Amino acid sequence: MYTKNLCGLLIGVILCCLANPMYALVKLPRLVSNGMVLQRNTPLKIWGWADPQEKVTIRFHGFNRSTVSDANGDWQVTLPSMKAGGPFTMLIKGQNTIELSNILVGDVWLCAGQSNMEHTLGSFYWVYPTVIANAANPNIREFNVPETYNFIGPQKDFPSGNWEEANPKNVYNWSAVAYFFGKYLYAKYKVPVGLINSSLGGSPAEAWVSADALKTPFPRYYAEAQEFKNTALIREIEQKDFQRTKAWYTLLQQKDEGYKGISWYSPSLNTANWDTMAIPGYWAHTSLGMVNGSVWFRRTVDIPASMTGKPAKIILGRMVDADSVFINGEFVGTTGYQYPRRRYDIPAHLLKAGANVIVIRIISNAGEGGFVPDKQYAIVAGNTTVNLVGEWQYHLGAAMPPLMGQTFIRWKPVGLFNAMIAPLLSYRIKGAVWYQGESNTDRPVEYKKLLSTLISDWRAKWDEGNFPFLLVQLPNFMPPKKEPSNSDWALLRESQLDALSLPNTAMAVTIDIGEWNDIHPVDKKDVGKRLALAAEKIAYGDPVIYSGPLYKSMKIEGNKVVISFSHTGEGLMVKGSNEPGCFAVAGQDQHFVWAKAKIENDHVIVWNDTIQHPVAVRYAWADDPVGAKLYNKEGLPASPFRTDHW
Repeated sequence: MYTKNLCGLLIGVILCCLANPMYALVKLPRLVSNGMVLQRNTPLKIWGWADPQEKVTIRFHGFNRSTVSDANGDWQVTLPSMKAGGPFTMLIKGQNTIELSNILVGDVWLCAGQSNMEHTLGSFYWVYPTVIANAANPNIREFNVPETYNFIGPQKDFPSGNWEEANPKNVYNWSAVAYFFGKYLYAKYKVPVGLINSSLGGSPAEAWVSADALKTPFPRYYAEAQEFKNTALIREIEQKDFQRTKAWYTLLQQKDEGYKGISWYSPSLNTANWDTMAIPGYWAHTSLGMVNGSVWFRRTVDIPASMTGKPAKIILGRMVDADSVFINGEFVGTTGYQYPRRRYDIPAHLLKAGANVIVIRIISNAGEGGFVPDKQYAIVAGNTTVNLVGEWQYHLGAAMPPLMGQTFIRWKPVGLFNAMIAPLLSYRIKGAVWYQGESNTDRPVEYKKLLSTLISDWRAKWDEGNFPFLLVQLPNFMPPKKEPSNSDWALLRESQLDALSLPNTAMAVTIDIGEWNDIHPVDKKDVGKRLALAAEKIAYGDPVIYSGPLYKSMKIEGNKVVISFSHTGEGLMVKGSNEPGCFAVAGQDQHFVWAKAKIENDHVIVWNDTIQHPVAVRYAWADDPVGAKLYNKEGLPASPFRTDHW
């Protein structure tokens, strides 16, 4: 009887323990994991969760530290400052034991922003094949923060994520800018580099700022963030967006004449009634006019026998908005939105010697649809290229009303800070790299205050003082203007330039390495290199020329304006022409006209013979300032500027 009662008691205790565990296993945040890079030369925070009042001990690099978790189960241990080195092993022991391996101590950089920071090396694999192939370096590592948002409050951890070593497989999915930045730093200092990539395409700056930092200076953004704490509202908006988009595409598919009867991608289709247009270009400039929906394009091209029987690619620049591509009646690729470059593999069996029929169906959601100019359009196999630029046949598949854009809830104020920055705040960093601004160009003057708020907010939240903050000034973009004019992109660049008034900041000017027809330029290598130069000076204190010329002052001498600069290095120079272009001057009527300019003793003299009393000068003040050729002799471009504030 006693034995039976004891067994029953034991079973009851076991069941009770299963239902209400007496302790929780020690748990670590995603960042504190195998392969992590810890910041050198600063006390280190290691933190996590356990059962309330549970003792947690950490052993690392000869140090033992213990603590007891608080009433909520949170715990934190501070380890002493350490020199660079590794790999090391860390033991974390509570009720359970966790062993972390392959840990390095070096420099950790937060790399944040929107798509130009997010874009991976693999996005430009044909530009950097050798870089990717030779990427093996276990001393450069990246933690890719998952793309998520939260409006309820700052989150403690990420839903996923791990540290990766640089190798050809891994770096394919790494931020290209971050990788080149880390690569240059490691090459110079031979110190392990940890890159935390927290970026999201299309995101505006206000999404990356905390609620308390936005509240006073930006009450409208703060109120919007409070509104989206309502998860039911989010679900309602997402459902409406989904249903509206689904209905639009369903109707388009039903109406599209290209899928009725003989499919328009069939090589045997009779296209005698189709019109022709020059590719690249937009059909809004043809008899179709500004129509949205689907338009089909066809062209027959001759392929030499030398290109057959081997893998090939069809390169189709960029198309607005979505496309589906067929060759000889066989589907070869599709892209659902306008920004990616189209490079589709052609199976070895598909091309034939002689005539080959290429068919492209383009869907335009809104605005002008078609083929982005000044891009490559070709079929390539080995060293042979068949050009696809020229006359194509086209025919309307179905006309549709413009599709109203999606509500990008993930871009709303505060959401990305809570989900993609807040979980990082206990992790010690060397500094931050920021490549963002495109999504704020419709509010360029506001961006000045917004960016300074973001920088101050992050520094306050990390509680590491004025850590280095490096930013990328927006590159040249959009069609150039023939005459001096106002520019929101120039205004935003000015707001970025203004951030240099904050301590420990630097900026990489990229006005010369953008692409007028692509918001995502391929040159990420020079961006990373210029950022690394800035880091050498701001973060490491090396006596390097890290910036191109920056406007300092002006002086009027008769009908000429003398411009002085800082960061002239070994002297000013003009790159690729006889005089620095893209200068404009205005008189008292505040009307700017193009000016002549010349370099004299590290000053630039600016004038226009028709203006006898100049009052202001602008340089590279345009979306795409063609002709802006002012550099220092170290090869770094001058930042756009204006001397007026009209």
